[in-house]
Amino acid sequence: MSEQFYSYLVENGHGLPHDPFKAIIAPRPIGWIASKSLDGVMNLAPYSFFNAFNNTPPIIGFASVGYKDSVKNIEDTGEFCWSMATKPLADAMNRTSQPVSADVSEFELAGLDAGSPTQVNVPFVAASPVSMECRLTQIVQLNNTEKQPLDTWVVFGQVVAVHIAHTYLNEGVFQLVDAQPIMRAGGPGDYFTISADNGFFMGRPA
Repeated sequence: MSEQFYSYLVENGHGLPHDPFKAIIAPRPIGWIASKSLDGVMNLAPYSFFNAFNNTPPIIGFASVGYKDSVKNIEDTGEFCWSMATKPLADAMNRTSQPVSADVSEFELAGLDAGSPTQVNVPFVAASPVSMECRLTQIVQLNNTEKQPLDTWVVFGQVVAVHIAHTYLNEGVFQLVDAQPIMRAGGPGDYFTISADNGFFMGRPA
């Protein structure tokens, strides 16, 4: 292999103090996912493998390593909400990552008020600048190259309603920097936010 690069075969391990994969695919927006069990218990959990996948209709998705409460609830009910995790809400978001039993509501655990949805029966984080109500479209269990199923589940949902706090709208344009979204990157506890100083415009070639 070239001396210009540090190269490794994944099957042999990276040989570094920290796996670089999550640092390279970064920063990653956080899927702060709310769901509700068939028994009515509200669940809220952050997922660092999250993104948008389609524009019309809008579809977002997240990956769960393990068939966790969020996946089960969404498969059972067909609904979930996403809320933007922000710097002011970072501590609360982190508290919702605690491994607790299915009968514990992370909303209560983190001291978060539940916002009132209009199209689904799942609350969102009321204090978040932006939340989206979603209906399940697909749950996909990932396979490896040998077609063996992995214990990782990707949940996709179609956005049916969006809630944006008026504070973050300026002449109808959402002010992303003002909302202070946080993203996962780098080491096991590294987060980043964005700055207007780092922004630039580049139009598509004609």
